[in-house]
Amino acid sequence: MSGDINSLKSFNTFAIDASAQQIIIVETAAELSQAWQESQETQRPFLLLGEGSNVLFLENYTGVVAINRLKGIKVTEDDDAWYLHIGAGENWHALVEYSLKNGFSGLENLALIPGCVGSAPIQNIGAYGVELDQICNYVDVLNLRSGETEHISAAACQFGYRDSVFKHHYREGYAIVAVGLRLNKIWQPVMTYGDLTKLDPATVTPQEIFDSVCQMRRSKLPDPQVTGNAGSFFKNPLVSAEQAATIASEFPNMPQYWQENGQVKLAAGWLIDQCDLKGYRNGGAAVHRQQALVIINQESATAQDIVALAHDIRQRVGAKFNVWLEPEVRFIGAVGEKDAVGVIA
Repeated sequence: MSGDINSLKSFNTFAIDASAQQIIIVETAAELSQAWQESQETQRPFLLLGEGSNVLFLENYTGVVAINRLKGIKVTEDDDAWYLHIGAGENWHALVEYSLKNGFSGLENLALIPGCVGSAPIQNIGAYGVELDQICNYVDVLNLRSGETEHISAAACQFGYRDSVFKHHYREGYAIVAVGLRLNKIWQPVMTYGDLTKLDPATVTPQEIFDSVCQMRRSKLPDPQVTGNAGSFFKNPLVSAEQAATIASEFPNMPQYWQENGQVKLAAGWLIDQCDLKGYRNGGAAVHRQQALVIINQESATAQDIVALAHDIRQRVGAKFNVWLEPEVRFIGAVGEKDAVGVIA
């Protein structure tokens, strides 16, 4: 475990030039617990960060940022499934590649989602028709006060759309240290989105779905190593069937996805695109020209540039569709997370 006063620029994919009072790399649960307890003793804020792919630092952080590098993958199996136990600091896409290489199918639709495994349950990540809650078996959470680990079943995770118990009850004083996945041996391909619908269900393989997902994501999403961004900036909004029908009557080509609860999920990127906002700039921040759902750090953007741009997008979409977008990205202030909607409203 090591750390000192440092810049956060290389620890967030937006490449925002913010700093923390202290940055610590943690590789074990004991180091993580110790770092938290020391921050409490010195009355400093504490933030656990994976790869910084879903955060926007609004200002300099006045406390300790612990970089989660808890590694390791263990695999067991029975007649029906493979069971993966993964350290929270493992890279998510590397896990998807590992699973395919070893013949474990079920993660291919989630290829190229940025970030660490530990972040996946917090957001209940999802893409191309698959969400984490469909494959999650459990989540191991470290109680930072006691140093003890709680084993939380998938049912107790309270998964929702980009939501979970880890954004609420387990938000303060806890840290995800491992995630357990269950991958069925009888594979059911999910081919409901984008170019996946063009694949032949009779012959399709997990590798073909993986390759198609990677191609789609790379064609639309900028590489954060080249252009700072945090992937999808806004959540896809859920609206009532009545509201969806009203919008569709004027825009018959609107993408819409019916949910089990009767609501309809709309495509935030499509809504933004209809407002002619691709390429729209505010200061150094811009709406990506290939995918309107992505805000990019085009030219030394500040957090204030990104907030102002997000505000403009939300207002334009709200005025046109009466649909009010909410950020998927977490907003981090000087002492901790802030209400993102409140910041951009």
